[in-house]
Amino acid sequence: MFKVSVGLAALFVLIGVVIPTQLAEAMNSAQAFVQESFGWFYQLVATFFLLFAAFMIFSKYGKIKLGTPESKPDYSRPTWFAMLFSAGMGIGLLFYGVSEPIAHFSAPPMGEGSTETSAIMGMRYTWLHWGLHAWAIYAIVAMALAYQKFRKGAPGLMSATLYPVLGEKVKGPIGHTVDIVAVFATLFGVAASLGLGSQQINAGLSYLIGIPDHFGIQMAIMGIITVLFLISANTGISKGIKYLSNTNMSIAVVLFFTMLILGPTLFLLNMFTTTLGSYAQNLLQMGLRLSPFDETEAAWTQGWTVFYWAWWISWTPFVGMFIARVSKGRTIREFTVAVILVPTLVCAMWFTVFGGTGIFLELTQGLDVSGQSLETALFFVYQQLPLGVLLSILTIALITTFFVTSADSATFVLGMMTTGGSLNPSTKVKTTWGIILVAATSVLMASGGLAGLQTAIIVSALPLTFIVLTMCYGLVKALNQELKEQGPLNPPQEVGKKKAS
Repeated sequence: MFKVSVGLAALFVLIGVVIPTQLAEAMNSAQAFVQESFGWFYQLVATFFLLFAAFMIFSKYGKIKLGTPESKPDYSRPTWFAMLFSAGMGIGLLFYGVSEPIAHFSAPPMGEGSTETSAIMGMRYTWLHWGLHAWAIYAIVAMALAYQKFRKGAPGLMSATLYPVLGEKVKGPIGHTVDIVAVFATLFGVAASLGLGSQQINAGLSYLIGIPDHFGIQMAIMGIITVLFLISANTGISKGIKYLSNTNMSIAVVLFFTMLILGPTLFLLNMFTTTLGSYAQNLLQMGLRLSPFDETEAAWTQGWTVFYWAWWISWTPFVGMFIARVSKGRTIREFTVAVILVPTLVCAMWFTVFGGTGIFLELTQGLDVSGQSLETALFFVYQQLPLGVLLSILTIALITTFFVTSADSATFVLGMMTTGGSLNPSTKVKTTWGIILVAATSVLMASGGLAGLQTAIIVSALPLTFIVLTMCYGLVKALNQELKEQGPLNPPQEVGKKKAS
């Protein structure tokens, strides 16, 4: 697995170096085909995953533990939550924190832009893209991986979750193909996040000290951070990733409350409450919207919502394996509630404070926040607030630590997937994947920038979607079999009176 995966990844990087134009054209054609032909499919499966996760919370399986009956969690809840974010959406929250709500405000999915109505609609759709649907997808994959790994003693591989469906076939060519698809989806999904991070660090440095906003500078930034995350990756999950994750959350909390206090506080609180009601009322309708009679609205949905569903699905092997690795000992109910609701609430508050501030500045003061690029919108908003320079410095520091933990976690997971599910991949394996990850990111950025990263995500996520659907069926089948073996008079032994924290 390691040799084949590395060989294929290296071949992709080589093609990108030798014929970048042809690679970009081929991937753009593939993206257009997938978005136009399978947009309906992504909308349906994303909604299905949300409903499936809700079912698992209230089902008879909720008390089953992701581990042996006597196992206890390895990490406290605060550390656990911090690690969820560091491996999940850290860089994206900063990159899109202002730029996505303000983009939807000025160019909403329907109707006129730059109005009070489009402000609520823009925030509501941002919540849709980063909320319950996204974390439900993560939770399902992480749950299946943790159950097979810690309950059944199976390898920590995507193919292992299909054992209840395919049996011993998962150990042959079918299983290897599943794992290779997972490797490439992870590679492209994380590459997008790293590309966004390097672009925004460059934008922040340009604002602070006038460094040119240039592709070469972004490559230099990636080179420096590569050294940092390889050092962190080789300290182990309980040292480098754990400490950096806690650091991330500390800086993020400071940044969040500073923005809430310095920004239009009452407006933001009112915006949060109003958007919460609108989001709850329109959740299913937004998640299934395609606009078959309006090409402009349909293109908006394909470019935003469908792209996000593909992005989150492409991240599931990476984030799912990482969440599974740090969630041993939790019950299915506790795990699912925490992984879905807590991050969704935090994302909603984050986008309301950052995006809401940008909307307020444009709607009430006439500032052109929506006219800024995606990577500079946040720093433009900082310019309008007290302590703007300090906020920019904190943001660059936070993007850097998120960059390190995302890449750190990715090399760990790629190492797991290509060494038979090892919980401690060797330094050589992690270093190799770290170099390939940065090289793939560089190739995608050089051949198409942000659009190139998006293309790779959408194309790689399609086959993985079918794997995750099969995984859902396999998980229910395995859980039913376990309850059947226990019998009605022998409830799960792990249901104790005392919960581990």
